[in-house]
Amino acid sequence: MTKPGFFKRLKALSLQQKKLFAVALCQRMQPNYQLFAEVCEFGNASVLDTLQQLLWQSLYDNKLKLNLEAQINKLEENTPEPEDFDVYGVYPALDAVVALSSYLGALESKIEDDITNISKLSSATVANYVEALIGDDFTDEAALDEAVYAHPMMQQERELQASLLELIEDNPEPSADFIKALRKEIVQDGVSNIGISLSDSAE
Repeated sequence: MTKPGFFKRLKALSLQQKKLFAVALCQRMQPNYQLFAEVCEFGNASVLDTLQQLLWQSLYDNKLKLNLEAQINKLEENTPEPEDFDVYGVYPALDAVVALSSYLGALESKIEDDITNISKLSSATVANYVEALIGDDFTDEAALDEAVYAHPMMQQERELQASLLELIEDNPEPSADFIKALRKEIVQDGVSNIGISLSDSAE
């Protein structure tokens, strides 16, 4: 018997599992914002970092209550406008903020689909980045789409999301230890969904 499709499986997760999946993807997008903020001297990356830590904690600490409106406002203050910058990095940085804003908005509206859509947003960040890298080599849009889909970075994104989904499926009631270990693994890996590593930029 073949497994159902990726999004069918994602939507079949419990709310807690969906939240964990989305928070993990948001964490992977963080270096995109941090590097952009550093290079362009824009915003305050620690606002996103602190929120990210709170989101992880909220997954296992029921006493933690997030002021969603205040957090959304803080994100808005640190959201870059693409037309203000002449660097590609503004787009993945913006996506990192949008992912967190979407997550908070989903908690506020209690719309679970908005949580699972963060999976598509992370993939779109990668697809847009790959297109920016290779787009000039193509005049045919269908051929470009095919090349983007087949690109190693896109394959890596699909594989990572697939293994993350499997890991979470295998843990129907994620414990605090499991959540902390997953967070530690992603933070220590330190590489974003488009291959940005802050340790590389520091060298």
